[in-house]
Amino acid sequence: MEGVLAITFIFGGGAIFLISLTPVGKAFAERIRHGQQPLPPLEPDPALYDELDRMRMELNEIHERLDFAERLLTDGRESKEAP
Repeated sequence: MEGVLAITFIFGGGAIFLISLTPVGKAFAERIRHGQQPLPPLEPDPALYDELDRMRMELNEIHERLDFAERLLTDGRESKEAP
């Protein structure tokens, strides 16, 4: 019984030591040291919204171009089948 307990402590201690060297272990240690830190308030970033609007406009432009290209392809096929 003592042998099993000793093996558990040896391997368990080694595993805890190795985990403490990882970024997760370091973050866990910081959390224990300093306690739970309050999250900063989330304020909307105007630059982020500007970028989102710009990307939406670009996506709409790409969608219009795709529709135009599809119409050209469809018209080309119909004109070849007509004669």
